[in-house]
Amino acid sequence: MKKIKIILADDHSILQEGLCISLEREKSFEVVAMADSGYKAIELATLYQPDVIIMDVSMPGLNGMEATRQILAKHPEIKVIALSMHMEKIYITGMMNAGASGYILKVCSFKELLKCIQIVLSGKIFLYHEIRHLVKGNDGNLFKHKRVSAFSSLSRREREVLQLIAEGHKRKEIAKKLKISIKTADIHRTHLKAKLNIHSVPELTKFAIIEGVTSSLI
Repeated sequence: MKKIKIILADDHSILQEGLCISLEREKSFEVVAMADSGYKAIELATLYQPDVIIMDVSMPGLNGMEATRQILAKHPEIKVIALSMHMEKIYITGMMNAGASGYILKVCSFKELLKCIQIVLSGKIFLYHEIRHLVKGNDGNLFKHKRVSAFSSLSRREREVLQLIAEGHKRKEIAKKLKISIKTADIHRTHLKAKLNIHSVPELTKFAIIEGVTSSLI
């Protein structure tokens, strides 16, 4: 029987390794790769073409929301499950709107994670029981995050620059991480500030946290 290929994306190696061991005890699963950043998850998704990616929401460099968005733009057949410590609405709706098929908390049991994987592979949406009330309307259906924000006007690269600025990286570091020139990094930074009408790093950091782009817990 063909095994279900899984990629684990989380910047906490102990959690990754423990989860990998547990999953591979299941005869139907194969953990084909592990990523410690959003960028690595994108790279490995193209390389291994997994059935499922279990994705942390908060990762340095590129968060799980943006990584999910970019992966599913190229590989819509992949199922992404968010495995997170965050149960705030901004993170849940952010991941679901990015295209994730499931959202489960890190406090869940392994049995609950297995149930989540089975449900999303069947083509359905799975939401951990403690968060369902946050993202479902009165009719019981998952609703889209309708709050209008300047964040939606940012390009993919501007979102990446925003996260790196909020994490404390300087212009040279940003250019190096994104493999662009310092001049190009400065242009993105200028556009970012103009679109958001924000001109200081503390304000940018606060905006990034509010939008779920980064968190003080990263």
